[in-house]
Amino acid sequence: MNGPEIHLEVDPELRLFVAHERRRGRTAVTTDGSSTLGHVVESLGIPLTEAGQLLVDGRPVPVSHIPGAGELVEVRAVERPQRIPGAPLRFLLDVHLGTLARRLRLLGVDAAYESEDIGDAALATRSADERRVLLSRDRGLLHRREIWAGAYVYSDRPEDQLRDVLERFTPHLAPWTRCTACNGPLKAADKDSVSDHLEHGTRRSYDVFAQCTKCDRVYWRGAHHSRLDAIVTKALDNFATAPPDDTEENDHDRAPSSPSGAGD
Repeated sequence: MNGPEIHLEVDPELRLFVAHERRRGRTAVTTDGSSTLGHVVESLGIPLTEAGQLLVDGRPVPVSHIPGAGELVEVRAVERPQRIPGAPLRFLLDVHLGTLARRLRLLGVDAAYESEDIGDAALATRSADERRVLLSRDRGLLHRREIWAGAYVYSDRPEDQLRDVLERFTPHLAPWTRCTACNGPLKAADKDSVSDHLEHGTRRSYDVFAQCTKCDRVYWRGAHHSRLDAIVTKALDNFATAPPDDTEENDHDRAPSSPSGAGD
């Protein structure tokens, strides 16, 4: 590029995406005079999913703005909580986020997950087709134009990942209502109806069960219950929100409280 030179300031939260020399504060960027500000921001390494308000000389501008010589561009982080209009809030996670997917499902959050690497193009297409927020630690994936909405997962620790997603999007939590294996809804099940799925010791020791309406997996308050319940309790204490008017459940539709039988 050998066009107009602009001055750039990147929000501290976003500095991990840019080269080290741009992490100290205001730096000069030479543009080509025709590319949009959105393209310039992405060329520096910042996925637009992570860029919030763009300011030029203190005033907000769209990503389609063409930067001019001498302009001061500020790239701010996404405002939290982030609202995703246009569809019910639901997620799609890439192959590296299996534990996060299971924990979101444990909390009743709709979280589709690909256990095999189907490729960036297929993930982006599914995000668009199903209007799901694509969660990933792959910065390149989040640059793809096809995705409907996306978010970078900033930590590699599942506990921090869960807190990050819940804080950023504040989804409605309905613990113990979704299958952690396949994401399907759970329903109450009596022992007789699920007996064929149970080991003898489980049939003898437990009386309260739930079953996935999609994959038939059975849940009960097993050995993992206390660990899973600690995850649920912490999430509810910090991030519980009122359910949307169109997604409230009737009591008779809700699965028995605290089924387990699958790890997190």
